[in-house]
Amino acid sequence: MTFVRATALWMTGPGTVELRSAEVPTPEADEVLVRVLYSGVSRGTESLVFAGRVPASEHQRMRAPFQEGEFGFPVKYGYSSVGVVENGPAELIGRVIFCLHPHQDRCIVPAAAVVPIPENVPEGRAVLAANMETALNVIWDADVSAGDSVAVVGCGVVGALAAHLAKREGAEVTIVDVNTDRERIASALDCAFAVPEEAPRDCDIVVHTSATAAGLATALDCGAFEGTIIEASWYGDQLVPVPLGGAFHSRRLKLISSQVGHLPPEKRAEWTHRRRMELALSLLADERLDVLISGETDFANAATDYPARLGDPNTLCHRFRYF
Repeated sequence: MTFVRATALWMTGPGTVELRSAEVPTPEADEVLVRVLYSGVSRGTESLVFAGRVPASEHQRMRAPFQEGEFGFPVKYGYSSVGVVENGPAELIGRVIFCLHPHQDRCIVPAAAVVPIPENVPEGRAVLAANMETALNVIWDADVSAGDSVAVVGCGVVGALAAHLAKREGAEVTIVDVNTDRERIASALDCAFAVPEEAPRDCDIVVHTSATAAGLATALDCGAFEGTIIEASWYGDQLVPVPLGGAFHSRRLKLISSQVGHLPPEKRAEWTHRRRMELALSLLADERLDVLISGETDFANAATDYPARLGDPNTLCHRFRYF
């Protein structure tokens, strides 16, 4: 058996990371060898993993596909990789694909785990696919329809993509964030923008993605009578106060969790995870979404750049380049 040298990013302790070498074997008949072009850093989830804040109860459920190591550390984590198939089934060789894989420059995965990227989606934008898949699930859970008034509290990547998808459905969408610099994101996506103090208070649907207690309180305030609040944040091991007093009950608000690991019940008969990912990739054929790529660095510098990007609140989707 022959091997190809590979380099991967490993979290070695709370707040520490290093690049490690590995040997990647020749793929089996049902596998592919992928040469990675880009990978995307999902700041929200990866920050919690990097800080060692995955609760023990979630160690199995939070495992990323092809993760190595365990929570806490050392662990190889990540789930947004774009590359070219170098070896494998003939119909896939040379195809540009997306794969849910940690940050690594070459990898072996089952052929069934790679999804070809549509020709009208640039390779560099395709790193948004995992976040788009999450946002798509959020919109399905929210059951957004044309004419709905929707507030999205938290303008990170998932929040911005959820707002974008809600707008595509014909909803009236306001993005709410404490950072007024995010108004340019809302404008690029043809959505209204408001700071929390000026947020609309009569929304049919509110999506919360800020992963803060203050943001959740704002989301509850934004709901109309019998409105729906979709909680799409993940807090790790953080205990979060939820203001269920005041008008929460008299307004008969519904608070619903959304998590990408499972399809909504009403979709499960006809949809698979792969079909959902294929749709997510096709939805990236919109150049306005490039506003969500906040930076790019060489993977060779990842050991230094990764902690810096996770620690910067202005980071949206940071992209590692492997060529």
